[in-house]
Amino acid sequence: MGSARKPTVSLFRKMKNEGKKIVMLTAYDAPTAKLAQECGIDIILVGDSLGMAVLGYASTLPVTLDQSLHHCAAVRRGAPDAFIVGDMPFMTCHASESEALKNAARYLQEAGCDAVKIEGDAALAPTVERMVHAGIPVMGHIGLLPQHIKTSGVYRVTGRGEEEAERIIADAKAMEAAGVFAMVLECMPAELGKRITEAVGVPTIGIGAGVHCSGQVQVVNDLLGLFTDFQPKHSKRYANLADEIRRAFTEYADDVRAQKFPGPENSF
Repeated sequence: MGSARKPTVSLFRKMKNEGKKIVMLTAYDAPTAKLAQECGIDIILVGDSLGMAVLGYASTLPVTLDQSLHHCAAVRRGAPDAFIVGDMPFMTCHASESEALKNAARYLQEAGCDAVKIEGDAALAPTVERMVHAGIPVMGHIGLLPQHIKTSGVYRVTGRGEEEAERIIADAKAMEAAGVFAMVLECMPAELGKRITEAVGVPTIGIGAGVHCSGQVQVVNDLLGLFTDFQPKHSKRYANLADEIRRAFTEYADDVRAQKFPGPENSF
């Protein structure tokens, strides 16, 4: 980031204007958040991906508001100086603008987040505008919308056709007009990610949206190799911790059964 100060929404726009890439990473617990802060991650996202990454759900849909706030608060305790975004779960900002405002406020008041992220197209822009007017920084999320899996029927790359691409660009412009400070672009052709990044003044954070976005976000479990059943095309595995954890667990179990642990050095 080039600064010891805590990041702010104005910093991220400045980074885009100066061509400096923004690094966002998910975290769901205090120890991981601490490490992310120490390594200079610009934004820590407590994503609703915690449903699959931590809670064992098959999708993001079962994640509740209270579960999300619980993990956001843990991340804040681990990274007191980081810029933390809480990802609002399914249906927590769609029922009514009043409910959306109250739910979003809890992320700032109770969990100590700096902003919230919401999934949605142009139809959600009035809600975003109300949130921003109330003093709640909002990060948008367009393109592939995992919370809409029941209506879309499948996770897929969005915006391949020109008609859908134009609609997604319109979503981006509507979110910018509503006041988002940044937006996530998920699973779209790299050229569309470039078009959106050039069409809006706020930073774009890509996940499977190409190199031209203002920054990138990845799920920490994918990056560390903790989730081994499936590796998304958009992710890169920087470590293979699953194998290392299996080795450590197996060695521990073997030592206990062979009465090699605890030894004199581990006893009082």
